[in-house]
Amino acid sequence: MTPEQYVQQKAAASGSSFYYAFLFLPPPRRAAITAFYAFCREVDDVVDEVTDPGVARTKLAWWQSEVAKSFAGQPSHPVMQALMPHVSVYGLTQEQLQAVVRGCQMDLEQTRYLDYAGLQRYCHLVAGVVGEVSARIFGQAQPQTTDYAHKLGLAFQLTNIIRDVGEDAMRGRIYLPVNELQQFDVKAHEILQRKHSDRFVALMRFQAQRAHALYDEALALLPAEDRRAQKPGLMMASIYRTLLREIEAEDFQVLNQRISLTPLRKLWLAWKVQALGRL
Repeated sequence: MTPEQYVQQKAAASGSSFYYAFLFLPPPRRAAITAFYAFCREVDDVVDEVTDPGVARTKLAWWQSEVAKSFAGQPSHPVMQALMPHVSVYGLTQEQLQAVVRGCQMDLEQTRYLDYAGLQRYCHLVAGVVGEVSARIFGQAQPQTTDYAHKLGLAFQLTNIIRDVGEDAMRGRIYLPVNELQQFDVKAHEILQRKHSDRFVALMRFQAQRAHALYDEALALLPAEDRRAQKPGLMMASIYRTLLREIEAEDFQVLNQRISLTPLRKLWLAWKVQALGRL
């Protein structure tokens, strides 16, 4: 299996909304974003799939070393072998990749966030930086597009947090800020025991409103000159926001099930943005 086949398989197997947006890119950009997405998946999977925290830390340290070696001209992992040819073309930096690894390291060190400001710092590493890199690969021409990409990445991450409350609870993690749990009188043990309540719904409605506001703010920041190039991000925004509305319609039944969109619906939403320019 070639490195290119490896990253393609990794991206396709995830079933992620990102994959459907990549399908409409020209081949060189599609190859670059697929390799970068596969890198993000590899690093993220360390945290989600390795049960021993010590082993997970060792693996993430290995990835830090692999990124450094790759930028020194010695990639050994197929993901880095597939990604490195695109680095200079799209102006990607070692620091951006290391930031993604650091974000995943935070998952090992921290299972609670006292307030939204603290959560934002985490989201910057695991989502904002990913948005920044993606925007460059898609074909960013305007500096302001970086602000759009960071804000959209934050909106995606908050949508993920809302969708995954139950799954994260099973791993002992709660990404909802502690002071907001207190504000809505939701106890951490209720989430860990996955108890759905009116108080929980009120808390989640508050989180969803914040995410919707971020989508609106991000789209307002996107310069008209970059709108065509950034269509893949707009496709993801359409898919993620539709998912968020679906979760709202299901009254935030996220503690004991995973609410998701079908592959066909994701493809339809992506095509609609591509063909009609509508979210």
